[in-house]
Amino acid sequence: MSINMLNFAYCSDKYQYTMGKSFYDNGMKDKRAIFNFFYRLAPENNNWAVVCGTDEVIEMIQNLGKADPDFFGKFLPGDDYGEFRQYLSTMRFTGNVWAMREGEIAFPNQPVITVEGPMIEAQVLETPLLCIMNHQMAVATKASRVCRATQKPVSEFGSRRAHGPWAATYGAKAAVIAGCANTSNVLTGVNWGCGSTGTMAHSYVTSFGCSVEGEYSAFCTYCKTHMGEPLILLTDTYDTLRCGIKNAIRAFRDCGITNDYKPSFGIRLDSGDLAYLSQRCREALDAAGLENCKIFATNGLDEYLITDLERQGAKIDSYGVGDAIATSKAAPCFGGVYKLVQIDDMPVLKRSEDKIKLINPGFQITYRIRQNGKNEADVTCLRGDSMELKLQKKAAFTIRDEYDRDKSKTFSAGSYEAVPLQEKVIEDGRDVHERRSLAQKKQYFNETLMSFDASERRLINPHYYKVDISDNLYNTKMQILNRLNSEIADFE
Repeated sequence: MSINMLNFAYCSDKYQYTMGKSFYDNGMKDKRAIFNFFYRLAPENNNWAVVCGTDEVIEMIQNLGKADPDFFGKFLPGDDYGEFRQYLSTMRFTGNVWAMREGEIAFPNQPVITVEGPMIEAQVLETPLLCIMNHQMAVATKASRVCRATQKPVSEFGSRRAHGPWAATYGAKAAVIAGCANTSNVLTGVNWGCGSTGTMAHSYVTSFGCSVEGEYSAFCTYCKTHMGEPLILLTDTYDTLRCGIKNAIRAFRDCGITNDYKPSFGIRLDSGDLAYLSQRCREALDAAGLENCKIFATNGLDEYLITDLERQGAKIDSYGVGDAIATSKAAPCFGGVYKLVQIDDMPVLKRSEDKIKLINPGFQITYRIRQNGKNEADVTCLRGDSMELKLQKKAAFTIRDEYDRDKSKTFSAGSYEAVPLQEKVIEDGRDVHERRSLAQKKQYFNETLMSFDASERRLINPHYYKVDISDNLYNTKMQILNRLNSEIADFE
């Protein structure tokens, strides 16, 4: 089977299927299960994360049951698995899925995706769903941080450092949704209609001969063969100030590139002291009457370096960022989890030895409370509980901090809008999700981001937005915990 023909519904762990065999043999496969995908901590002390990957999860779920028994025989061999293999080869997902839309801003412990369905069908989705969501949310969240470091455009240039072609293509998509102006990845540009962009490599310059005159020839040839397109010349192959910028100005002049050239033209700096070099290059370009010539900077950039360049007064018009975004380099493992929260009508939870791993039980939904166009708080309810009924009626309600019940905030009747963050995307196994373009997802993220206070958007020590759970959810959680603790204390 070639890589192009792989069905990513089966990019899974074997234990999903060995557990499934137990469910199948013991009459549990059709118990109604509810799983939540959520995360516990945002990376790099961020306040929140950017949702991305739900479209690919929907596609993955639709591909379940499209493998023949022989495929399953390669990892579930033997006669004991024969009947189970036959069942798996036709097992399609028949349940329901709710998900936050791509470009949404999600906070810890909120259900980004909720899967409701027969136990075995919902269980085997865990690994491929986590694989997709943890990758794209890591990249999207990092891209949002990098782009928030500047008001200038940021391009995603990380395909060569991504963890494989799938990661490069879908990671670039995530980066564009979360703020990047564009990407260099051709597949992303074609698949999502966002186009792709790029400049030139050092090998292009040296291919004209390792000399100052060869650099000039490379620049002239590039301008002539791409006339009418954006023209960005790479000036640091030999020496940025002593020959690179001079040859760029000379090539622009000799090729008839004036200050009014459309669509755009510029130079790229890829090494050295970017703040100093950009300032000197800006002076040289302005002196040559090329005030509209843009300066593009690359070279291992991230949000911290970009912030520092801005602080130093760098004359940079746009940035290209590679591995910091493509691999979410500072926090490459996002850490989302997929946990069972209800079986049939019984809420369940994982207690664990670590307090942070305690989860919220039951069938949940999250509402975002908005006033005067601004996001004021999020509250996660049990579906149909008293809090949700109040929110739907715009009645007065009070939220309380889960860990300090004395902290509370009251919203008066009619003073707010309560927006549910999860929407149904699969119903009885059918894909019913609303199709949105990459541009629509990007616009939604930008609008959502700006609906939060500036203090909640900052990179360092962000102000923490109010994120709470309903009293019903809190009480359900504590009842289960208290019962468990009592049983454990009495257990011999």
